[in-house]
Amino acid sequence: MSGSPGAAPGRLVVCPTPIGNLEDITLRTLSALREADVVACEHTRRTRILLDRYGVSASLVSYHEHNEDRRAAELVERMWAGEVVALVSDAGMPLVSDPGFALVRACASAGLAVEVLPGPSAAIAALVASALPADRWRFAGFLPRREGELRRLLEGSEETLVAFESPRRVAATLAVLAGIDPERDVAVCRELTKVHEEVARGQAAELAERYGSDPPRGEVVLVVGPATVGRAGEVGGGMVKGLDAVVRLIEAGARPRVAAATVAELVGGKANDLYRAATERRAKG
Repeated sequence: MSGSPGAAPGRLVVCPTPIGNLEDITLRTLSALREADVVACEHTRRTRILLDRYGVSASLVSYHEHNEDRRAAELVERMWAGEVVALVSDAGMPLVSDPGFALVRACASAGLAVEVLPGPSAAIAALVASALPADRWRFAGFLPRREGELRRLLEGSEETLVAFESPRRVAATLAVLAGIDPERDVAVCRELTKVHEEVARGQAAELAERYGSDPPRGEVVLVVGPATVGRAGEVGGGMVKGLDAVVRLIEAGARPRVAAATVAELVGGKANDLYRAATERRAKG
């Protein structure tokens, strides 16, 4: 413990916690929780279950979406008095669709040290398990409920999209996606790291039909692949036309990304779409 009158300023340690399997906690996180003067957590009872599992007798204080601003100010004062504060959420990395932004922002503004430990993340686990392109992706948090906003998010995306979704809304969301691009690759990742973990991979239309009659249970992460070639060509206005040219340039010895960028500039469309489509066509022979 480090808090004492006149002590040097303390710091904030952001600690990710298991998303399902309690054995996924890291040794560094356990060490940080044991050494902290106070642990700020969403629900003290839930965090206490984790701490008791590993014999950590830390002092807990609630920190959630309804008291973030007030509690952040209190915790900053404690850090200025020399205390070390550990921040956890109920599961995964704090701030990623969980409370914590106000506290990290307040520490940064006050010039206090912020240490972020690596650890479990449902978004990263789902992205890898999806078997969809991971070179370019974005995290959308929880998907919007309004269909118009949802459509704008899903239409013509050049990168893989990772998002949280309520199991009750999975079928409706997939139906919207199927209406936009029925051949879009999707993975429905359910109950990650838990006993009933399941990753269902397929095209949007296929999975919309499956979950329309049998909604999933538990916590769900949706991973949506980039727009299919046909759809991207319609949106970009030149992709299908230029795809053959890109493949011919690559076969003639041109670097794939250079070929895609050159053709996109000449005929329209997006270089990333052309590069991805050409790569897929060559892989299929």
